[in-house]
Amino acid sequence: MPNSDAMPGPDTRSGGSPWSALWRRARRWAFPLLGLVVLGLLLSHAYKVDWGGAWEALGRYSPGLLLATLALCTASHALYGCYDLLGRLHTRHRISRWRTWAIAVTSYAFNLNLGALVGGVAMRARLYARAGLDDATVAQIVGMSLSTNWLGYGLVAGCVFASGVVKLPAHAHLGEGAFRALGVLMLLLAVAYVVACSKAQGKQWQVRGRRLQLPSPRLAMVQLGLSSANWALMASAMYVLLGGRVPYPVTLGVLLAASIAGVVTPIPAGLGVLEAVYLALLSGSVRQGVLMGALLAYRALYYLVPLGGGLALYLVLERYAGAHPPPPAEGAEALSPPRPR
Repeated sequence: MPNSDAMPGPDTRSGGSPWSALWRRARRWAFPLLGLVVLGLLLSHAYKVDWGGAWEALGRYSPGLLLATLALCTASHALYGCYDLLGRLHTRHRISRWRTWAIAVTSYAFNLNLGALVGGVAMRARLYARAGLDDATVAQIVGMSLSTNWLGYGLVAGCVFASGVVKLPAHAHLGEGAFRALGVLMLLLAVAYVVACSKAQGKQWQVRGRRLQLPSPRLAMVQLGLSSANWALMASAMYVLLGGRVPYPVTLGVLLAASIAGVVTPIPAGLGVLEAVYLALLSGSVRQGVLMGALLAYRALYYLVPLGGGLALYLVLERYAGAHPPPPAEGAEALSPPRPR
């Protein structure tokens, strides 16, 4: 946030240029319109899906297999909650471990179903504010969580894409060589992050009155390990639902491709995007009805069931916050500038 004590000047929020203001207004409408166009295209092809086969495939799942898949999904959500524990180590805030973990798990459940702005940002901001953290510390925690998630994605996706495991459809605009080169670039970025953390160890940057710094190299390695394990768990759940019809590395690669497509397309929960990517990449390997049945089960077990748990956790956190108001000026003291005496 801009420093309220600064002298009046040009409104930096406007970007200082009419082009930035124009871009901001265009972006406000462009992304929702893009989402509507993509959703319309997906709905226009919905009649081609073998829905009867999908429901039949769902009915053939045994309770034991569904419970095993739910256990994998639950483990993934629980592991994601540890991302904010890394943020706790980095910022050194004083919120308890269980509460930090619960805030991350709750936010993730809402993020998956309602979008990043609602779950990943707004939900975290509210719950951490109720716990007494300032905006700058919350921003660092959110940044740490996002970097953990996507650095691990880059490491795993880089290995999978560079290996050539995922075969692009014939009509894809991106060639096989370019796809592998993209994987190598992802690997290099993950390595570069760890190197940057090592080189910048102990260095701090002043940003809007707050000191920011990169995590230690050890913490950066933990980020990569946790996130890689989480992406592997997500793919394991889908692999179990597909009954081993698709090799695990291919299942992992398709999940990674579908995830990035869901992020680029501004539709909450990536509704329809996940299914479209799987149908495009695996239609020749698995019968459409079986594939759609697995996707519906995955969406229910990874998205909808955890949303119920996230809502319950949210109510617990709100009640706890009401009964335990935070002490004054709680935050990341080690990364904040000293107060004037």
